[in-house]
Amino acid sequence: MNENRLEDLKDEKNLKSKEVANYLNVHESTYSEWEHNKIPIPTKRLIQLANFYKVNIDYMLKLSNSKKHINTNNQNIDLKSIGERLRNIRKDLNLTLRELGQELNISFSALASYERGEHLIQSDTLITLSKISNYSIDYILGRNKEKNIK
Repeated sequence: MNENRLEDLKDEKNLKSKEVANYLNVHESTYSEWEHNKIPIPTKRLIQLANFYKVNIDYMLKLSNSKKHINTNNQNIDLKSIGERLRNIRKDLNLTLRELGQELNISFSALASYERGEHLIQSDTLITLSKISNYSIDYILGRNKEKNIK
C-alpha cells in the first residue's frame, strides 16, 4: 500500500484526526486507517483531502516531493474528462486496453469503463498508472495542467 503525508499535513494545521474525519463525513477510525496506510483511500476522498489541505495529490501520496499549493473548492468530478485523459495516457504508452489492464492488474473492461467516463478510477489503480506513466494524478483528475510528476 502506498505511503502518504496525511499525518504531516494534519499536524501542520494543528488538527485532530476527528476534525478531519468530520470534515470528510467519515468515521474517525476510517480516517485513521487511511492515515496509517491500512486501507486504500477512495479516489473521491483523495480529491476531498487534497482540496482540504490545498495541496497536490502527488505530494500528499509521496509520489512527489514537490508540494504545490492548489486552491480549489471544486468538488465536481468530470468523469468524461478523466476518461479522455486516461485514454490519451494509454495511447501515449502505446498499449491496448488489454495490455494496460494487465499492467494495472484490472480487467480491460474495467479500464474501458473508466475511459468512457462511466466510473471513477479506483485510487490503487490510479496510483499504479501514475507510477507506470509518470503522469501526475492531479493532471489525470483534472486538478492541474502539468502532465508529469515533478
